[in-house]
Amino acid sequence: MSGWNYHVTHFVTSAPDIRHLPADTGIEVAFAGRSNAGKSSALNTLTNQKSLARTSKTPGRTQLINLFQVAEGIRLVDLPGYGYAEVPEELKRKWQRALGEYLQMRDCLKGLVVLMDIRHPLKDLDQQMIQWAVESGIPVLVLLTKADKLASGARKSQLNMVREAALGFMGDVQVEMFSSLKKIGVDKLRLKLDRWFSEIPPSVETPAE
Repeated sequence: MSGWNYHVTHFVTSAPDIRHLPADTGIEVAFAGRSNAGKSSALNTLTNQKSLARTSKTPGRTQLINLFQVAEGIRLVDLPGYGYAEVPEELKRKWQRALGEYLQMRDCLKGLVVLMDIRHPLKDLDQQMIQWAVESGIPVLVLLTKADKLASGARKSQLNMVREAALGFMGDVQVEMFSSLKKIGVDKLRLKLDRWFSEIPPSVETPAE
């Protein structure tokens, strides 16, 4: 299967929780990360669009699950940013519940991209997201964002440290560097998405002759 054309990705809908999402069919890959991890920038870089996912001056604005369609039945999902200090505790808990439900109950979810600032990786909520995904049998791609902010030696050692830590999750967790600014890791992200999106769900397979 050749790669998907992410440039034609377009916004479909926003939902406060999984009960308001469209039918649980097709294939979804979700993007999650702390509010300042550079999630919107990564989605914009991936799709080569300046404002597909709106980058906000105030992190934590995205309080909804946002769906984008790449092709019929193929969707990217932008999950609410988590862990931003300015948000009231009650709201944080509500988001966490919505995130947990989505990861554990959405059958068409085939992969999770967790974005973390390379300078501050593996905070509690990052680890919780990975744990949820692994427990639900969902493969994870960790992107260490803003890699351009570190010198290459420091970048390498952060990458190795997080790769080492990721083994502890005992799941399918791949760790790569990423920079929207310098386009580092964009090809690896596309390859991973292509692989996830080309796995045909059992219900759609053509019966053997």
